[in-house]
Amino acid sequence: MKITTITTQVLKAPLKTPFVTSLRRVEALEDVVVCIGCDNGLVGYGEGAPTPQITGETIGSMRAAIDFIAPHLMGRSFDDFEQLITIVHRTIKHNTTAKSALEIALYDLLAKADQKPLYQLLGGRQTLFKTDITISMNETSTMVADAKKAVALGYETLKIKIGQSPTLDAKRITHIAKALPSHISLRLDANQGWSAQESISLLQQIEAEGIVAEFIEQPVAAADKEGLKAIKEAVKTPVLADESVFSLVDAQTLLKMEAVDYINIKLAKTGGITQALELANLCQSYGVSCMLGCMLEGPISVAAGLHVASAKAEIITMLDLDAVALLASHPAHSEVVFNESEMKLTDTAGVGVWPTKKDSPTAFHL
Repeated sequence: MKITTITTQVLKAPLKTPFVTSLRRVEALEDVVVCIGCDNGLVGYGEGAPTPQITGETIGSMRAAIDFIAPHLMGRSFDDFEQLITIVHRTIKHNTTAKSALEIALYDLLAKADQKPLYQLLGGRQTLFKTDITISMNETSTMVADAKKAVALGYETLKIKIGQSPTLDAKRITHIAKALPSHISLRLDANQGWSAQESISLLQQIEAEGIVAEFIEQPVAAADKEGLKAIKEAVKTPVLADESVFSLVDAQTLLKMEAVDYINIKLAKTGGITQALELANLCQSYGVSCMLGCMLEGPISVAAGLHVASAKAEIITMLDLDAVALLASHPAHSEVVFNESEMKLTDTAGVGVWPTKKDSPTAFHL
């Protein structure tokens, strides 16, 4: 099986409501889908959503990176799959989301050629999953109302976006917690919005009121590893690293420092499935559990994350794969079941999702 075509297309889809964090405001999904065709007629699909404030990538830069890598993959055989992955990562530095989209398409093809769903190819067995849902940053009353709506839809875990102002954030957290049933879990995500001291003060304040979240995600700047450690040592609320971890080196540094309780794995940060699996293995060696998260992505990349979560279910104990649930619609066919908080992998070969609409295609042909 040899690669004969590599094309990209831009997919757009409306969100149910704007997605608002301390870093950005997004009105609609816009991402890049990679389609890799082979000489036996099989086609693999991958996807990645640009997040300039985190990965530094845009639609234009992603397509440019894929265009740069594509000629090096053309004509290559799947007989040496590791070489294909090496080419993706060594041909150009950085560009992790573009690389992830290529990797997902390659793994999709590998599983289709073996006539297995990807999770089985990766050694996974779990097929049923539950995710949290994001409550975007907004006026406190709006966030409380959005939280109640999410609970009414069956969500038992909510991720609250904060990081604008510690005083206002404390008010938001307290009002949301008091408005919800006691069995609802809260995850807090500050997206690098606070200093270490602000984080400690705020968390100690809400803990004194009996509010201990499941975790606080990336409260300080990505480079502030000492800040993460100081917070972990000062509060009851577990600390989860997100933007601080792109690579295995990043993770190992934090793990050796004992600076965090959990690590968030995202394919868009690790450059795809290969390093995501390696990162899970590394965390497991330290006895640190992981969350499998996503950017504001479409169903192809979210499904790929589910396959990885299945493969490493013993260490990936939390999911933040709500991006599909945030969409008002999406131009893709999915054999993977997305039903609000509940998701299910099926026995369809490959990733199990493919696009149904083309927009602005570019192509490489052998």
